[in-house]
Amino acid sequence: MKILLVIDMQNDFIDGVLGTPQAIKIVDKVVNKVKTFEGKVFFTRDTHQTNYMDTEEGKHLPVPHCIENTDGWQITEKLLPYVNDSIFNKKTFGSTKVVEYLKELKKKENIESITLVGLCTDICVISNAMLLKAYFPNTPIYVEENLCAGVNPESHKRAIESMKMCHINII
Repeated sequence: MKILLVIDMQNDFIDGVLGTPQAIKIVDKVVNKVKTFEGKVFFTRDTHQTNYMDTEEGKHLPVPHCIENTDGWQITEKLLPYVNDSIFNKKTFGSTKVVEYLKELKKKENIESITLVGLCTDICVISNAMLLKAYFPNTPIYVEENLCAGVNPESHKRAIESMKMCHINII
């Protein structure tokens, strides 16, 4: 079985408080990937609380975003028809819940590969790719470069190069 993991395709990261032109440009391509993917599709959702500014992350990135149950927290409307119950809320950059779920799934079914797309390449995509590589060292991990966007084009490119160095397949 093939797995597609759609990382944080949320309003705040697309055209909200942390949105970028690069993020806006990938939305339709990510939707097409999800629609045509032959395998299981899962989503992550960055999830913060109203006390975000008091957290360690909030001290380093003082922009309240993805506050649970706000419009910015929601997955983009274009992907909602595909989300169903396949979503993992995460409080950190990388999702240990996804790792645990896939570890259990792998006991029942062969996981042929795991592909990641989404936002932001240089924070949550790379964090999840590295976690998955650590827990599934013999499973090919793919990141679709053109279906990801970073905080800016330069940090996107640096994250892609870092993932290549860790034997994550960039396509």
